[in-house]
Amino acid sequence: MEYRHLGNSGLKVSAVAYGNWLTHGSQIDEEQSILLVEKALDLGITTFDTADVYALGKAEEVLGNALKGIRRDSVEIFTKVYWPVGPSQNDRGLSRKHILTSIDSSLKRLNTDYVDLYQAHRYDYETPIEEVVSAFDQVVRSGKALYIGVSEWRAEEIEAYLKVASNSNAARIISNQPQYNILWRTIEEKVVKFSQKEGIGQIVWSPLAQGVLTGKYRVGESPPEDSRANDPFGGNFLQSYLKESILQAVDDLKEISQEAGISLAKLSLAWVLNRVGVSSAIVGATKVEQLEENVGAVGITLGDDLLEQIDNAVRKVMVIDPEKTLSPKTRP
Repeated sequence: MEYRHLGNSGLKVSAVAYGNWLTHGSQIDEEQSILLVEKALDLGITTFDTADVYALGKAEEVLGNALKGIRRDSVEIFTKVYWPVGPSQNDRGLSRKHILTSIDSSLKRLNTDYVDLYQAHRYDYETPIEEVVSAFDQVVRSGKALYIGVSEWRAEEIEAYLKVASNSNAARIISNQPQYNILWRTIEEKVVKFSQKEGIGQIVWSPLAQGVLTGKYRVGESPPEDSRANDPFGGNFLQSYLKESILQAVDDLKEISQEAGISLAKLSLAWVLNRVGVSSAIVGATKVEQLEENVGAVGITLGDDLLEQIDNAVRKVMVIDPEKTLSPKTRP
């Protein structure tokens, strides 16, 4: 395993992080979840990413149980706040009330006194940024989180936070968690460039495009029965990747990976890990073999010729428009 600084902070994270978005408390039972966390630790993964909204808290709870007995300072635990976690009008967003309530609830479910990184899961257009900065700073000063990050924020939104934080001597953002992979490159033009200037690291989610970049989905064939495409919830996030033109491009990528002598999954993950500004790539898994395959991408270097072949294969289908983002202008 390789360990990298998260942005320009002193915190080091594993290049491959383990995430439990659609798995813990949902796709797999707790026994299998614990087995996978143990395997992740054996493979050198020390960074674990979750959120309060995943399985409505169950994912945090399962992760807490899986890490029970592990020396706390040997791992990095990340969680998030923003999406609705209850019926009340204050069970969502980035108000001081919701942030301070949510961090306590997350710590209880995770069975820990603090998280290493507490992330704003999306930008909140209904709460003044000054209130958001102040509330997150309070979380850090109380010792309940060591660092602050965001997820799917635009460059101008990150800039607004940093300006307020600087003026009030509050905790700065050290990370952003965007979707990023060979096919989805919306952060490159603005977010990565601004983040590099400000010392903010990218913790990438969906580096394998929800599994599409493993080659398991083929043109004209039904998705495998045990795949995410057949999951009632997770399948919704996958549909945009299952277009024929994209799957054909993925077939071309598979040929490139075979010529390079590595699997498509390793090629795709190595591509992400070699990109400027990426501190860590989050992978999910339902099987031990998937974790082993993913960790095998660490240390693989892709030459310029290979990178050019990859770009040529996906040029017509890759998304580069920075305005195409999962950060909503209004709350759902």
